Amino acid sequence: MLKFILTAFVLCASCCMANAGDKGVFSYRTAGVDDRVHSLQVESGRGFLYPPVINLGEEDFVVISFDLFGDDQQDLSYRIIHCNANWTPSQLSTLEYMDGFDIQPLDDWAYSFNTHRSYVNYRLQLPNDDVSFKVSGNYVVEVFPQNRMDDPVLYACFSVSEEAVKVSCEANSRTDMGYSGEFQQVSFRIARERYDIVNPAGDLKIYVMQNNRLDNMAFVSRPQYFNNNEIVYEHDRNLIFEAGNEYRRFEMVDTRYKGMHVDRLAYFDPYYHAILETDPVRRDMSYSYDETQHGKYFIREADFEEESSTQADYFVVHFTLDTRGMLLPEGDIYIDGELAENRFGEHNKMLLNPATNMYEKIMMLKQGSYNYQYLFVPKGEHKGRSGVIEGNKYQTRNEYRVNVYHRRQGERYDRLIGMGRCLTSN
Repeated sequence: MLKFILTAFVLCASCCMANAGDKGVFSYRTAGVDDRVHSLQVESGRGFLYPPVINLGEEDFVVISFDLFGDDQQDLSYRIIHCNANWTPSQLSTLEYMDGFDIQPLDDWAYSFNTHRSYVNYRLQLPNDDVSFKVSGNYVVEVFPQNRMDDPVLYACFSVSEEAVKVSCEANSRTDMGYSGEFQQVSFRIARERYDIVNPAGDLKIYVMQNNRLDNMAFVSRPQYFNNNEIVYEHDRNLIFEAGNEYRRFEMVDTRYKGMHVDRLAYFDPYYHAILETDPVRRDMSYSYDETQHGKYFIREADFEEESSTQADYFVVHFTLDTRGMLLPEGDIYIDGELAENRFGEHNKMLLNPATNMYEKIMMLKQGSYNYQYLFVPKGEHKGRSGVIEGNKYQTRNEYRVNVYHRRQGERYDRLIGMGRCLTSN
């Protein structure tokens, strides 16, 4: 009976993925549309901790990888769409933003080997021998079955930067809201000695992200001041973020022993199950430093590290959040991080177990090392709040990314002219 229930839960979880309308304010975001798509990642060739941004005209690349559940390889194709700063399609034609045919086959694939969950692993490196980019900006790769362009299985987003300006940023706990200890504020400067920006207040569009999250992304357009060489953005209330807490971690890389934060491993035909240690609410706990990956995950199987893309298995992962004794406001709790594609949906929404009065969720995840956190989304809102479950600790080492876009007079697209990154300093 237990086996039947657990299997039913898995099937339900695997079917609760994003649909084409689950894009928030933006038209596109990295997400699986087909419920067979799992472990979708867009990684920089510079390393998995670097954001998916490549420099125009340099020997730089991104790698898009994902698994498609099933026993048989499916003929897939992809096309590349150029987007504005807000990820809506730009007005450029394909010939204006890339070299190569509009639609290309996705022919780098491999079957899983010796796994309980059969899948086909697909991989795409860009640029490649068939595709290169002419202009900077945001790009979306749309993957679909061959000859069925109107039936996409996923979207994968990355950016191409001109690096025409240098962006230096700083984030610390000294904010314009005072020393509450719950917030962090970002400031940044754009050095423009070698690049002409006639009207910084009107021509620039700037997005600031905390740990690659989209739900709390900040948009700024007006600088505090500027001169011939520098544009300065300081004391902007839009650049104040909840401090949050260090990400939680777990690891499952072997079927013979339990990894970090795993309470026990069990096998219920046909899958292994990783029951994680029960997570406490950290809101009222003291801050504790932990070296995390800012919400990212890394696929790894202990015995076949070099072949983990096809020999890592899928586990049913059980999350439990102990909320006993808490009076929660009206809203929902979500597991957040790259493991949930940094979005909110049924695939990562926690469910209250009335028998235990604790929140629970199961997810089908590939073997590896994972970061995650719990975010609370008040009813009627779309922005996650960290304070309710995780707490807001000013010492938290968050990563902030500043993307600077510029549209010159008469141009029909947003150039990405520079990117800056910084960690919180206290």
